[in-house]
Amino acid sequence: MLLHIDSSADATADSVTRRLTAEFARAWRAGHPAARYRHRDLAATPVPPLAGAYTTLGRRAEREGFVPPAKVPALIESPAEAREWEQTLPLISELSAADTVLLGVPMYNFAVPAALKAWIDRVTFPGAFAHPDTGESLLSGTRVVAVLARGGAYGPDTGRAALDFQTPYLKAWTGRLGVRPERLHPVAAELTRVDVLPHLAGQEEAAAASLAEARARLSRLAAAS
Repeated sequence: MLLHIDSSADATADSVTRRLTAEFARAWRAGHPAARYRHRDLAATPVPPLAGAYTTLGRRAEREGFVPPAKVPALIESPAEAREWEQTLPLISELSAADTVLLGVPMYNFAVPAALKAWIDRVTFPGAFAHPDTGESLLSGTRVVAVLARGGAYGPDTGRAALDFQTPYLKAWTGRLGVRPERLHPVAAELTRVDVLPHLAGQEEAAAASLAEARARLSRLAAAS
């Protein structure tokens, strides 16, 4: 299954990440016609931020030794906790079922959008992706393709690499869930605001090259199993 997550607040025509994730999804689905596909638009249908009942239920699950999702309902002690779990379980189930996770991640103020962070916070329920017998991650073989867009340039030779909190955050989060490092594929298109920001004038060729390279990499990843 391909789980396709978009988080840009921009409409498709204005969003680089939405255009690129759509291209990847079309190519992937063409190569996997029998496979399931799920698209979740976090801007159109936001995931609610965590409430206190979520954290209370999560701590109770931790004290029990990180119970699997099927056993969480037995730990629920209030209607508020039940509501939080009802909002959480479908997201966990989607992520658990995915062979490939496609994330559209524009850079907002040097980091990931709040809409995506809300989804990450909710799916990262204690023990949700741990094997109930061995404790090993159920996501170790999951492939994550993260489509990044940055208005400026943040590569190692730009002097701004230290301001990139997108990529390190996604590496830390997926690693914490047990996704193997080689299964995470960050693909960045940089200088995407070259047409509107005066201080980026003269970098049009670099912006076009970055976008072309991102498209090429995504095409190769979509064709891979």
